[in-house]
Amino acid sequence: MRLFAAVLPPEGVCGELEGEVGGLRGLPGAGLLRWTGREGWHFTLAFYGEVEDAVVPELSVRLGRVARRSEPFGLALRGGGEFGHGRALWVGAEGDVAALRLLADRAEAAGRKAGVPMGGHRRYKPHLTVARSRDAVDVTPYLTALDGFTGRDWTVAELALVRSSLPRSGVPGEQPRYEAVARWALGAGG
Repeated sequence: MRLFAAVLPPEGVCGELEGEVGGLRGLPGAGLLRWTGREGWHFTLAFYGEVEDAVVPELSVRLGRVARRSEPFGLALRGGGEFGHGRALWVGAEGDVAALRLLADRAEAAGRKAGVPMGGHRRYKPHLTVARSRDAVDVTPYLTALDGFTGRDWTVAELALVRSSLPRSGVPGEQPRYEAVARWALGAGG
């Protein structure tokens, strides 16, 4: 199954972001972007890709350890950015971003130790994708609008293992489906 470790924002934070994204969708050229919905909003910590069923139990044990060793921390959505000349538009994070990066490093290490081929290590860039495009798009108006956005503070209190199911229907604009298959409380000791 296709898996990744993630931090999932709480409902209230997603509701706040939904209002902000609604405003972005009203900007000229918004139809050039494929907008993600709140059911897909997350901060990916480590992407594992296709993981063999036999590896999932060991990965789960190791992620449980990561969660227990990681204390809850404060975070908020803030500002925005892009990857690939407008191919991905995202909202960033502020707060204890160092703790988020540490959690990402630990989740990546858990995958490696469980036997998941992780490829090369990249410096973690916290982001929550709100729109994508197959082609380069000038997202300057969206970045300008997001520059003033700061969401409410929340406490990151859990780590999730999420299954990603890619679209298969061929319907334009169809989004991947995400399902949290396991969750662990942060700071549960040891």
